[in-house]
Amino acid sequence: MAGKGVVIACHTVEEWNQQIQLSKESKKLVVVDFTASWCPPCRIIAPIFAELAKKFTNAVFLKVDVDELKTVSEEWQVEAMPTFIFIKEGSLLDKLVGAHKVELRKKVVLHSSN
Repeated sequence: MAGKGVVIACHTVEEWNQQIQLSKESKKLVVVDFTASWCPPCRIIAPIFAELAKKFTNAVFLKVDVDELKTVSEEWQVEAMPTFIFIKEGSLLDKLVGAHKVELRKKVVLHSSN
């Protein structure tokens, strides 16, 4: 697993599966940013997401490009970008659609304290 406080980009399904498996074992919260290179709101929220990763080192922050990992995006029913999902022990806890930085921060605080 990469160092704490960083956003881990998953470029293959294998990388994705490995990160989810590691987080299940460690029982850590996983926050995933489903993004796309062509999406302006995604670019706006990216530095805020990176900031949250630095602050909440007890959680794992992943970034998935929907065009790169279509199967993962479909599996988690991602239909708009950005979409943030919150996973614990392999199960979906919450979902946020859109670049809502205040809501995103609230949800990270809420789920990382459990």
